Amino acid sequence: MVEYRIDRRSGVATYLQIVQQTRQAMRLGLLQPGDRLPTAREVVAATAINPNTVLKAYRELEREGLVEPRPGLGTFVRRSLARPEAAAGSPLRVELAAWMDRARAAGLDREDVTALLGSVLDERFGGLGEAADGPEPAGGAAPAEGAAVDRGDGVG
Repeated sequence: MVEYRIDRRSGVATYLQIVQQTRQAMRLGLLQPGDRLPTAREVVAATAINPNTVLKAYRELEREGLVEPRPGLGTFVRRSLARPEAAAGSPLRVELAAWMDRARAAGLDREDVTALLGSVLDERFGGLGEAADGPEPAGGAAPAEGAAVDRGDGVG
């Protein structure tokens, strides 16, 4: 089961953090079709956020066709976003882990790596809101970690 980690200083709306973390868990194969998401009550107990914020996130995931509520049972994953190329032990993931090890050995910290990764992502896949040269990655682009997003809901 996924455990949500809320960063109140990120500038990203809390419900969007839940949506993004759920999508990420689905992409990495940590959540599979048929898996139950934590109940709003469980998320509230673990994160001390408003239950309406959790429900808003789950409604967004439902709108995207990723999850489905089952009355009296919970909210369940409908489809997978996992790709074999991103699985643990895949050649791309092993290569990326080795690169991260080299970056750390070279003295880069987490923020340096995040900035470098974001820069190369923008260069290769196009920045937020602009078309990339070449084919768009499956699933579209997601906001960069720590990117400011208009909350719009006043909850979170």
